[in-house]
Amino acid sequence: CEFYQRVLGFERIDAADRPTALAFGSHKINVHEVGRTFEPKAKSPTSGSGDFCLITERPLDEVRARLAANGVVVELGPVERIGARGPMMSVYFRDPDGNLVEVSEYLP
Repeated sequence: CEFYQRVLGFERIDAADRPTALAFGSHKINVHEVGRTFEPKAKSPTSGSGDFCLITERPLDEVRARLAANGVVVELGPVERIGARGPMMSVYFRDPDGNLVEVSEYLP
């Protein structure tokens, strides 16, 4: 959780009898922490098996600068991709668990 808070500015949400969550904009990700799981969950949860895309409204250069300032190595990008709403620029990196994270900015 700390990585996403520090590097990407997510807000951690903790509530009794609920999973820890990371909020960003109007979205959230439930976090399955070791020793604190909840149902339902992935059939075979494995650290580092995640691969997801986050859409940013900030300029991608700003995101890249924040990654660099936090010592995060960009594996690929910026590269042009096609998203659900059209062309976008993306950068790819890994979180401390090895999950592949894509941050994308839609092109005007």
